[in-house]
Amino acid sequence: MNRQSATPPRPRLRTDQKEDGGSGEFLSPTSSSRRALLATGLGLLAARPALAQPAIPQCRAGTLYLTIDTGWGREAEQIAAVLRAREVRATLFLADEPDFRGGRTLDASWAPFWRARAAEGHAFASHTWRHWYFGADPGPGRVRYSSRRAGEGAEVLDGPALCAELAKPMDALRAVAPAARVLPLWRAPGGRTTPNALALAAACGLRHQGWTARGFLGDELDAKASPNAALLRQALARTRDGEVLIMHWGVRSRTEPFAEVFAPLIEGLQAKGFCFSLLPDKGVA
Repeated sequence: MNRQSATPPRPRLRTDQKEDGGSGEFLSPTSSSRRALLATGLGLLAARPALAQPAIPQCRAGTLYLTIDTGWGREAEQIAAVLRAREVRATLFLADEPDFRGGRTLDASWAPFWRARAAEGHAFASHTWRHWYFGADPGPGRVRYSSRRAGEGAEVLDGPALCAELAKPMDALRAVAPAARVLPLWRAPGGRTTPNALALAAACGLRHQGWTARGFLGDELDAKASPNAALLRQALARTRDGEVLIMHWGVRSRTEPFAEVFAPLIEGLQAKGFCFSLLPDKGVA
């Protein structure tokens, strides 16, 4: 009697049983193999690292708060281009100061600039309207406010007058950029305050925001005594987590514009692992 040497055919799976033991439709050996190969391929793809994932963890060095006071605006577009390219958001303190074109920084010619900054997501706060300086408290509820520019004089402000002085630059901003984010903060010119100035502003709902000691970037200093290379080196070496950095859109007296090293400053700080953030509503102590 001859025996058949052929291998018996593989049993067909029931329609309610998958090859792996689960329920489902009938799978032929061919479709099962294709499924396994597809699953293997997808697994390999999933195991590959995402190309968009940064190689270095972000914010590992901490968070910085860049603030920019108005100044006279000579390098404003250059600085804004760096902020845009590096995706940095800053808090901008506005005052109506004389500008490099012979106008003022909150006149109609500056409206497109401030509107663009608002659209980019920067935040704003008051730097006073006239950019005068607070000097002394002549009596309860009053503060002396004087100009350093020839012919502008001085005044004594009470609570309502100080509130109006602080509100006016933000009103001007909202007129050209209604959606701008305005923080309940203010900064005195030169950072110089008095007890009455702080108390009267607080009654207006505004908290004073200065800067940290290592956050002074030095763009107001004499360029011969403090050249850009030295300022850049210093900032990269001493900046720490939580610093409130201060600079301007240009300083009239500086012969070597700080904006020339602004890009390497931001790039260097980001390379160290710093992130930039807007000031919170309550400010940073």
